[in-house]
Amino acid sequence: MKFLRNLSASILGFFIASFICLIMFIGVASAISSEGDTIVVPNNAVLDLYFDGEVKDYSPKKDDLFSLLSGNNKVLGMDQILTAISNAKDDSRIKGISITGSVNAGISQLKNIRDALKDFKTSGKFIYSYSSYYTQKNYYLSSVADTVSLHSFGQVDLKGLSAEFLYWKDFEDKYGVKMEIIRHGKYKSAVEPYLRNKISKENEFQTRELLNSLWVNMTKDISESRGISKVEIDDIANNSLGRNANLSLENKLVDDIIHLDEYEKRLDIATKGTAKKISLADYIGSGKGRKYKKAKGVVAVLYAQGKITNGYGDENTIGSEMIIKALRKIVKNKSVSAIVLRINSPGGSAMASELIWRELEITKQSLPIVASIGNLGASGGYYIACNAERIVAEPMSITGSIGVFGAIPNFSGLTKKIGINYQRVSTNTSPYYSPFEEANSKFKDVTKQGVEFIYKQFVNRVSLGRGMSEKMVDEIAQGRVWTGEQAKENGLIDELGSLSLAIEIAAKLGGVEDDYKIKNYPKYPTKDFEDILEGIPMMSTKEEFIIEEIGVENYNIIKQIKSINSMKGIQARLPYSVRVN
Repeated sequence: MKFLRNLSASILGFFIASFICLIMFIGVASAISSEGDTIVVPNNAVLDLYFDGEVKDYSPKKDDLFSLLSGNNKVLGMDQILTAISNAKDDSRIKGISITGSVNAGISQLKNIRDALKDFKTSGKFIYSYSSYYTQKNYYLSSVADTVSLHSFGQVDLKGLSAEFLYWKDFEDKYGVKMEIIRHGKYKSAVEPYLRNKISKENEFQTRELLNSLWVNMTKDISESRGISKVEIDDIANNSLGRNANLSLENKLVDDIIHLDEYEKRLDIATKGTAKKISLADYIGSGKGRKYKKAKGVVAVLYAQGKITNGYGDENTIGSEMIIKALRKIVKNKSVSAIVLRINSPGGSAMASELIWRELEITKQSLPIVASIGNLGASGGYYIACNAERIVAEPMSITGSIGVFGAIPNFSGLTKKIGINYQRVSTNTSPYYSPFEEANSKFKDVTKQGVEFIYKQFVNRVSLGRGMSEKMVDEIAQGRVWTGEQAKENGLIDELGSLSLAIEIAAKLGGVEDDYKIKNYPKYPTKDFEDILEGIPMMSTKEEFIIEEIGVENYNIIKQIKSINSMKGIQARLPYSVRVN
């Protein structure tokens, strides 16, 4: 009896405590939410472009309780950033922009931000930049500034672009662990490191062409802003002529060498008073990251970012179910006149790509679709873009990679080396595969047929979407990767431009070019308790904890390995990761 009484008291106490905590959480969340709504932009303000978190194409505001409690979302959406800069141009309280710190964004995203800053300068307001160390990526963005300043101990790490590859063939032979590879496309080099111990001529060629195209675009922008010729920039990169502050100044990479306090005094002088900095995140939080427009027509922008997978997906992955659900929701919204599919993806599951392609094909019967390619729209990413009415890509977007492969781990060599014998008993002689025995020719033949079938389907989809013969598509396919500029020349895209251009084209196709507003899709729900915990103050996510311990570069390697391990079925995926430091 005493046990039941104690148990009842414990249960009652638990519920009372939970109720009290819930009330407290709601109260605190309400206070934080109210505070967030009343962020005031001061007069004489300088917008501080300091990107201390990841930049994504789309990062919707999370409205769950715990996100409100944290009041801190380190991920900024490109749509918010570009809108904030546009709003700052006409905001009388904003006197100028200061660019400081690092930026964690892709090269095409940097191009977008840079172009927005160029437009901001037409207002006559100033843009200043300061750093103690300019990475190549930071310098590309900062070079648009009226004045680029550097600390006396600093440097500008302008060194050109390079690509690094790790080849595993000798490791596989030595330890008996390998990947069974079946692919189509002589340029489909995603699996090349498992088949060779050095780079192939085809992969070296396509990589060099890709890097050269990116470098030409980067140096063109830097040259225009800094008044340095392309030849001079190459000389600087070849000879590390930005390796210290004096050389950086001598070679016109920066305008002066000053301390941080001197830079802050410059901001005061420019604002004719005491400059009051407001962070980009706070400016967005004040409501300046939104476009306010009353209009009858709606252009739906559907963001597809991350690798392509089966299932629902999330903010970091393109789940076929999520995209299909969003497309059907858009079609049901009678106010929507057109769709822009914004893609930032290296590809992934061929099956998931086909499911999305089919739903887009159905959606086209109701609404015009324009594809907009950001940093990446390659392989499966291009698969879902190819049947859009128009395709728009950034000059430095990575696209194409029309090819497929299958990769399966095999440990048979290792098990033999360590004395483990594998046996199997079956009822039939189907082309069964086990990672503990050598893949037989029957299995390889069947899998090869699957790869060839999907490749032919891929080529067919591109042929139908782009109005090209399958032979023409095959000639520019083979897994070859192209920049947006190259893709325009070979017919894989229609226009070079940003998301804004894609939206303008979509509005025109939908007949609402003079009267439309933008509605973003999809909405990412909080799906599990771990997602909820990410929003609690002083609670590090698993990702944040690992990055803190081993650093961003090592974490990116772990993500690549994890991505390989998660591959299921035949893949339409980019050959490699592309990052500019």
